[in-house]
Amino acid sequence: MVLSHIIRKAPWLALAAVLAAAIVTAASGPALAQYTIEDIIRNAPDPEKPTPYDSRLGRLSEVVGAVHYLRNLCNKQSEPEWRDAVQALIEVETKDEPKRRARLTAAYNRGYRSFASVYTSCTAAAVRAEENYRNEGATLATEITARYGN
Repeated sequence: MVLSHIIRKAPWLALAAVLAAAIVTAASGPALAQYTIEDIIRNAPDPEKPTPYDSRLGRLSEVVGAVHYLRNLCNKQSEPEWRDAVQALIEVETKDEPKRRARLTAAYNRGYRSFASVYTSCTAAAVRAEENYRNEGATLATEITARYGN
């Protein structure tokens, strides 16, 4: 698992990578694919290989989507590394599993869109929300790797 390898080498870098990946995914807009999530799930022939940490990984994707939106809203420069990191994590975790990929992508997009619909400018509440979500993301990343990392 890519995330556990990163965390073993540099825990602070792992959080940054996960959050960076999420932000990067959101930077190019909420949609990651040209097809709808329903199309992918309906037409995917490959059987899923769910993991015991899928629910936490889904929440992490959602949190990173929210953080990505809020950080780009409140920072003058875009931070595409967040989106890239999440996209890389999703690709590694869901190789040949389009349904899992679609679910994790949908979670990321949900996090991004939920704040895009509420915050159109950077406010003190947006800054607090970003900090809270970033802390939650760090906790989730640590829990996932501590419990399920190899």
